[in-house]
Amino acid sequence: MAPPLLKLDGIRLTFGGTPLLDGASLMIGPGERLALVGRNGSGKSTLLKIAAGLIEPQDGEIFRQPTATVRYLRQTPDWEGFPTVRAYVEAGLGPADDLNRVALVIDRLGLTGDEDPATLSGGEARRAALARVLAPEPDLLLLDEPTNHLDLATIEWLEQELQRTSSALVTISHDRRFLENVSRSTVWLDRGVTRRLDKGFAHFEDWRDQVLEEEERDQHKLARQIEREEHWLRYGVTARRKRNVRRLGELQALRARQRNHRGVEGVATMAASDAAESGKLVIEAKGLAKSYDGLEVVKDFSTRILRGDRIGLVGPNGAGKTTLINLLTGKLAPDLGTLRLGANLETAILDQKRALDPKETLSHFLTDGRGDSVVVNGQERHVVSYMKDFLFKPEQARTPIRELSGGERARLVLARLLSRPANLLVLDEPTNDLDMETLDLLQELVEGFPGTVLLVSHDRDFLDRTVTSTLAPVGNGRWIEYAGGYSDMMAQRKGEELERRKARSAEQQKTKPAGNAAASKAGSRKLSYKQKFALETLPKKIDTLADEIAALEEKLADPDLYTRDAAAFQRFSKDLDDRRASRETLEEEWLELEMLREEIEGA
Repeated sequence: MAPPLLKLDGIRLTFGGTPLLDGASLMIGPGERLALVGRNGSGKSTLLKIAAGLIEPQDGEIFRQPTATVRYLRQTPDWEGFPTVRAYVEAGLGPADDLNRVALVIDRLGLTGDEDPATLSGGEARRAALARVLAPEPDLLLLDEPTNHLDLATIEWLEQELQRTSSALVTISHDRRFLENVSRSTVWLDRGVTRRLDKGFAHFEDWRDQVLEEEERDQHKLARQIEREEHWLRYGVTARRKRNVRRLGELQALRARQRNHRGVEGVATMAASDAAESGKLVIEAKGLAKSYDGLEVVKDFSTRILRGDRIGLVGPNGAGKTTLINLLTGKLAPDLGTLRLGANLETAILDQKRALDPKETLSHFLTDGRGDSVVVNGQERHVVSYMKDFLFKPEQARTPIRELSGGERARLVLARLLSRPANLLVLDEPTNDLDMETLDLLQELVEGFPGTVLLVSHDRDFLDRTVTSTLAPVGNGRWIEYAGGYSDMMAQRKGEELERRKARSAEQQKTKPAGNAAASKAGSRKLSYKQKFALETLPKKIDTLADEIAALEEKLADPDLYTRDAAAFQRFSKDLDDRRASRETLEEEWLELEMLREEIEGA
């Protein structure tokens, strides 16, 4: 086995109180793709910073291969001293890196390179930071929440880029679909220690549940054993004193083991405060239009949203998702069209920016400064009790918001939102910075919400699990509503594309010169032998290519391949790209022939 690029062993770090890292380990070899998962506040980002050499642990061993190049994606980039994005990205290159690749990566991420870093939006800043770590093609990539603030098209491009690269990868992300697509191994950081699964994230949750069940059984057995020993201590017949002293020492060791066990951390409790039921019609829009500086963001948009609908909005950054939501909720006046809101609407809005006063305390934020109580579902609750539902500790009540992690801030904003009575929830990127367990609870809340939900998200898995229909832009300010979630939308779009191709083919047949049409009608209104043969054999060729693609993907999944035989890795990667392109060409050819056959048989 090849020597690791990075190895952390027995890492310990405490910031007062309970250790954050208590013997954590992390090892990654060339070409490995590893997902680092755990709850908010478990120390994932801290462990990644230790791996990047930005934080020194209090104890533990660290090995970094001296010749290996490492790039770390920060959650908050430092732009100081860089006049343009290009200058910022180029500063991340090493002496042997290709300067031409900077322009390529910047372009693929939708930037020009001439932008002033100080004026970048959240999505643009994330893309610039990604360009800086991807351009060098390092031996090891350490990515902390790489998909935050990215639109779906950029996330899918990033997945393809990470699957293509030979760099080893450690990534932290809340995006399930992203982790499933890029990881081959999973490390779970839980209560200060790490456990490793040599399978991708798709297998993690089942494995985690098994580990926790075994742990619960072990603790139950330990409690029973202590109970038996204590019974012997009280009622057993005294034998040799030396033997009894030894047995008493063993009992004390068992008790210490039980005391030192850190139980599974609590689970957040989420429930939206009930409001009076809205009318059946919630929103009716007719011919809405909105432009900015001549750019049409929304054009001739009409819809009827009924009580119980859960509408997802997707699209690139800047496509107008937030503008459309503001139009539908009446926060923004349209240039054209009419909006009708239903009766008894009580709206709760989670804003994407989540502007918070860093000096404000948690209790003051949740109560709006009105004492120590918060009213939830018509019942008064002490703010500390309500905070516990969202995994905050009593001593955090007077903590300033600036001391919270990103995940804790997200939970705090949700806690305040859900305490307000509402029958219309407007959630703009609610999944950012939430851990998997909290995401699961938010999903259940949205699914079971009796009112209406408008949801903007780039999380494909969350959309598939929650929404009843999806709104997506199709260009020039026009939006189309698709039934179901993101995957349903993509399937419907694929079907629409097939229909468009058929229509184009039919149109081309109509516009052929008269002589050709007459000749076609007279002698070629049937498939040629060559076309028939192709229709019969192309499916087999496509299946063969699919098998070859699967075999190549399996070879490339070997984490030691790049170290063992770099030339083979590059050859297999090129073969994989070639076969994928060939399969796409053959599928296009078969589709055209199949449409021609249907046209002839239908004539």
